[in-house]
Amino acid sequence: MKPTPIQIPGHRAGILPAAIAAVLTAAVPAGAQQNPVMQAGPAQPARPPAPAAAAGDAASPTAPDWNPVEMVLGGNVPDTFAKGTLNLNLRLRYEQVAEDHVKAITKDSYAPTLRTRAGYTTAPLFGFQGMVEGVNVTSLAPEHDYNAAGSNKQAARPVVADPPLTKMDQFWAGYSYTNWIQARVGRQALNLDNQRFIGDVGWRQNMQTLDAAGVGSEPIEHLNLYYAYVWRVNRVFGNVDNLPAANTDFDSNSHLFNVSYSGWEYGRLAAYAYLLDLDNAAGGASSSATYGGYFAGNAALCDRLSADYRAEFAWQTQYGGSTLDYGAAYYNLEGGLSLQPFALGAGYEDLGSGGNSGVGGGQASFRTPLATLHSFNGWADVFLTTPADGLRDFYAYAQVTLPAQIPLRFIYHKYDADYGNGDYGQEFDAVISRKFGRHWSALVKYAYYRGEDAVVFTAKSAQAANVDLQKIWAQVEFDF
Repeated sequence: MKPTPIQIPGHRAGILPAAIAAVLTAAVPAGAQQNPVMQAGPAQPARPPAPAAAAGDAASPTAPDWNPVEMVLGGNVPDTFAKGTLNLNLRLRYEQVAEDHVKAITKDSYAPTLRTRAGYTTAPLFGFQGMVEGVNVTSLAPEHDYNAAGSNKQAARPVVADPPLTKMDQFWAGYSYTNWIQARVGRQALNLDNQRFIGDVGWRQNMQTLDAAGVGSEPIEHLNLYYAYVWRVNRVFGNVDNLPAANTDFDSNSHLFNVSYSGWEYGRLAAYAYLLDLDNAAGGASSSATYGGYFAGNAALCDRLSADYRAEFAWQTQYGGSTLDYGAAYYNLEGGLSLQPFALGAGYEDLGSGGNSGVGGGQASFRTPLATLHSFNGWADVFLTTPADGLRDFYAYAQVTLPAQIPLRFIYHKYDADYGNGDYGQEFDAVISRKFGRHWSALVKYAYYRGEDAVVFTAKSAQAANVDLQKIWAQVEFDF
């Protein structure tokens, strides 16, 4: 089985080719399981913020035997490799993007891609463990049929952020000792809380990884502590040739702190400080210091009815090599009800804007450069960069689990500026998915963004008004 990353807890005809639909309807054997609920916005955290053990982990012995001769002659070192685990993931995806009312965009993007990821994790040896993993993303059609994150000179087409690449995406060494120490150093996938600030961007074909050293501890039951130092951020674009400056990898001198307590019946209380000093060819404007916390949980109201909820606040200022001088706040309130087979809920998220007295002047927005951004503010990915005037996102969702355990979810977003009176429009999203047996899954997903006022992302970059953006995905995935 695959090793898990560290987990801190429109309507354009022909937009879906018949061939892809046929693949999905013919996919794999019966024996369905229910997919996890796909959250509209910040999802409830599943685990406290200590690094989860990689596949094959076991509790470290309290009194390790360090006799090197006996260790080798006794077969412990060979067993570490012989009893390790392999992981394999294949994801076949078709993505089509149509963007209207942007003068520079004159064609649609069509991106059939295949992601292959394979890795190996050793069995634990006296608490030590290692992992190596590689990834390949291949375009199954001419690469000029889509804009591969700006790397292939297709500026007349909208972006699909999956450039073809082959790379080593993880290689790390780890050590664990009971509940006291869980540590990793090297290139690794890292997810903190609901991934609103730090995540591996698992939706993209190439995930985001960090070159980092991190350590977690649970000194008493339910109290979890985590710290990591990050010296490089390997972004989803793969740092391939000819990328625009803004899409290149980050050099980093960043510190991540997270502490949480989950001993209450109805939720978890967490606090964090993310001190991000990031620099790439576009400069250091992504650097920031964010301090915040949240309370999130769920409660059974009766036999079949349950509620979930989240309240979060954070404050952000410039940090490190940033030339900005600003302060901006973040708020999130979310609540939902579940009465099988139905679920519904709503939320409000505000990424604020503050006056910038640093270089460039104007407004500076609350920024989240290392987040799993696709999970927030709409699947059309219009707001991967927060507009300079900030962003207010009111969202609501409804879900029904159809027969054969097939969840169908609809989401609505209404976007406005945090500073001024900007109306950024609205978005309609939908997804249907199913698991087949233990290793196969399939989904079809749709996003339609209907813009209103022009959105200013920086002092020099503005999106045209009345933009219409449609995206559709169809995919089949094998995961072992």
